[in-house]
Amino acid sequence: MKKFNHVPVELQDIKATNKDGIRLYETPDGNMYPSITTVLSVRNKQGLFEWRKRVGEEVANYIARTAAARGTAVHHMCEDYLNNEDMEKHKEKFLPHALFTQLRDKLLTRIDNIHSQEAGLYSDKYKVAGRVDCIAEFDGVLSIIDFKTSTKERQDSYNESYYIQASAYAEMFEERTGIEINQICILVVTSDGVVQEFVKDKKEYVPLIEQTVSEWEMKNEKFKKLEEPVDNLGIVDVVGAPV
Repeated sequence: MKKFNHVPVELQDIKATNKDGIRLYETPDGNMYPSITTVLSVRNKQGLFEWRKRVGEEVANYIARTAAARGTAVHHMCEDYLNNEDMEKHKEKFLPHALFTQLRDKLLTRIDNIHSQEAGLYSDKYKVAGRVDCIAEFDGVLSIIDFKTSTKERQDSYNESYYIQASAYAEMFEERTGIEINQICILVVTSDGVVQEFVKDKKEYVPLIEQTVSEWEMKNEKFKKLEEPVDNLGIVDVVGAPV
């Protein structure tokens, strides 16, 4: 098994919570920022609504739960593999492990010099936060790397929200560390084992971060009340890592 080199980067942790249906992160300064995935939902709502209407709520919920469980399992396997951990414990999860194996053999071996995994990041400039899958070199270039599972092969045109999300992580990381990242990588494995890679330059998508945040804030006026420091909100329930 390949042994991955790690390059420790010091980052202050952030805490996740839910408030009025909005996933928020508390920064070390006490600011409350929405997750980038929450903000990006403003771009996907219509398509999701139409899909749910077409297949029905019961079927949609089942598909969503199954896909989420499979995706979480594959993510954990990728994280453990890149942390040089023993992978035997994961073999009992047959389908997720089979999908992970496809990712490992075709893409993960091209990763090295890992700076962070599942790191909490935030931006005071854009007022968003999130937890990035992986920051490492991909083919020798420092990159934001996001692992995705999908029921079918993805067209590049469907991935804009993924590219905005990864570009936001790159901006957050530079704010926190001063280290610039320009390359973003979306690594996908489908439920039938097809592996896809989408490698982009963040510059095309950075302007869309602020645009999307502004659009989300306009549609979520109640969020204005949540921008106060955490001491004024009475938020105490911390939840697990986001999707």
